[in-house]
Amino acid sequence: MSSPVKPLIECEQIHPALSVDDVTAATEFYRDKLGFFISFTFGEPATFAGVNIGNVQLFLEKGTPGPDGASVFFVVGNADDLYEFHRANGVEVVAEIGDRDYAIRDYSVRDLNGYILSFGHHLFNQGEPIMIERVDVPVRLEKRLALLLVDLAEYKHMSLSSCLEEILLHTNEPLGDGVAMPHTKGQVKYIQELKKKHGIDYDSHGSYRFREK
Repeated sequence: MSSPVKPLIECEQIHPALSVDDVTAATEFYRDKLGFFISFTFGEPATFAGVNIGNVQLFLEKGTPGPDGASVFFVVGNADDLYEFHRANGVEVVAEIGDRDYAIRDYSVRDLNGYILSFGHHLFNQGEPIMIERVDVPVRLEKRLALLLVDLAEYKHMSLSSCLEEILLHTNEPLGDGVAMPHTKGQVKYIQELKKKHGIDYDSHGSYRFREK
């Protein structure tokens, strides 16, 4: 008997499901203490619900909690900001935030039913050093854009040179029908705030029309 042909499997989402004593109390905890939002509830009183963080949805279902041997890890844009939010909300932290050997900066908390939830973001400064030689390049930038770059580099804990290099490396890397994005969604949101701060009122093609005074 021949082995079955393995089909092409496409999967874009995964929904972990946790059993909880009280679905309503659990959804409120995830919303109010952890910063998730409630996407749906089913039943009255609720016996099943979905809570989201970013594009990730977690199911909560009525049942007997079984936290032993069960945990959920979330990759987020900025673990430090979420960590401070959870601490301020009195969430029990079971592993303090820190840089790990597996190139993730993360921490862990315990939810209302005893489940361990970990939140972390990627670390791109780990790995073998890449030896380079930097050279001075005669570059002149639009003043407001230069001010934005200085603020952005500080926000990302990078030197101005490293920030520019990151942007260049990403925009030179094809990805699908476009190019790789050098910033997380949270960083892009912050960039929009910086554009308002520095009065940048031109779009991404503005450089074609730049004329020095």
